[in-house]
Amino acid sequence: MGRLQPTLALLRYCRTWALHSRSMATSATASQPISPATTRIGWIGTGVMGRSMCAHLIRAGFSLTVFNRTLSKAQLLLDLGAHLASSPSSLASQSDVVFSIVGFPSDVRSVLLDPSSGALSGLKPGGILVDMTTSKPSLAVEISAAATSKGCSSVDAPVSGGDKGAREGTLAIFAGGDPAIIRHLEPLFSLLGKVNHMGGPGKGQYAKMANQIAIASTMVGLVEGMICTHKAGLDVGMWLSAISTGSAGSKSLDLYGLRIMKRDFNPGIYVNHFVKDLGICLEECEKMGISLPGLALAQQLYLSLKAHGEGNLGFQALVLVLERLNNVSLENVFKA
Repeated sequence: MGRLQPTLALLRYCRTWALHSRSMATSATASQPISPATTRIGWIGTGVMGRSMCAHLIRAGFSLTVFNRTLSKAQLLLDLGAHLASSPSSLASQSDVVFSIVGFPSDVRSVLLDPSSGALSGLKPGGILVDMTTSKPSLAVEISAAATSKGCSSVDAPVSGGDKGAREGTLAIFAGGDPAIIRHLEPLFSLLGKVNHMGGPGKGQYAKMANQIAIASTMVGLVEGMICTHKAGLDVGMWLSAISTGSAGSKSLDLYGLRIMKRDFNPGIYVNHFVKDLGICLEECEKMGISLPGLALAQQLYLSLKAHGEGNLGFQALVLVLERLNNVSLENVFKA
């Protein structure tokens, strides 16, 4: 018993020190309010979504350093005054807050956690990682633990609202992590949309996962309704307008109904990325022991697009699958 007491005392000391260190990292980061004069921003991933989001930060006066594997996708931001980094690590060494929005979980792991070139390897203690990619909840938890071990913080903050929401600064942001850090980041989040704190690390990704499940079934219903309307000989545009103010109205209808009619399949969300999202959803649902047949059907329909070589179209191209199934086409239904 005499030996056990020092051991217990040591464990208590270690636990207290760990909590203290974590608290110190949080307070060091949040001690100075975020402002263009004091906060340097890094951004990894300047594609369809990231490019517009970065532009909001630059126009608000923030100093921004960007990294993107395809240089041409960053050119607009460089023209607006952003600086270019040669690697995520180099970017992070020049930043207080590092955002990332890339394609797949493997990309997230590479740009944030790679021991030699990842952002965390260059981030100074007190720095913050904010991953806005739709990714795996387990990876968000892993990133949080890795950041904490270095005296930094991380937030998983995937978004919904598509390219239109990114352009207009009206995205829904699902944030998982320390509530104090999320409050600290509010001046940045407010430039991009509305932040919703969903819980601890990984909970932002779970919220986005459920968001994608809801969108998937909504899109299937929207496209099936359009096919049915067309086959019945109705004016599809008039029908969309008629249902938009009723119970069948939705954000998906507002964002994608007209695009579908105009055959505008430019990506706000790539089919390839949406297939990835739905795959993550199915994997996590299996772990939770829940059956979501609507999700499974939607994933199969989107996989059909990918199989036809249409993975780089926007996810509203779902109409192509239903057209093939029913041997009809909405190609000429749009009336300017």
